[in-house]
Amino acid sequence: MREAEMRKLLDELAADASARLAAIDADLEELRADRRGDQADDEHDPEGATLSAEWSRLAGLRDEIAREQHDIDAAFSRWEAGEFGVCVDCGKPIPVGRLRARPTATRCVVCAERAGG
Repeated sequence: MREAEMRKLLDELAADASARLAAIDADLEELRADRRGDQADDEHDPEGATLSAEWSRLAGLRDEIAREQHDIDAAFSRWEAGEFGVCVDCGKPIPVGRLRARPTATRCVVCAERAGG
């Protein structure tokens, strides 16, 4: 049951990250279109955030999702190699509770605390 549960968590994380990335990309594309249009000079618009500020916000979110996807891909690689759920520092199994909370974890709680993360 543990393996099926862990694989399901990883699959769900991957699907969620992909969906969020697609939504951000759609927002960025809409913003690109706005920047090409008559609204390109919105720096003095008192109604809200400028296009540049919104672009920066969305780019930051996109970068964060890309980092999440990298961690998820690394977890899938560990899964395929038979190393998923094994602490990279001490070699002991990572507790199921930790993996449920953080399926991309590479360290057990003790080693993560030692490493400062």
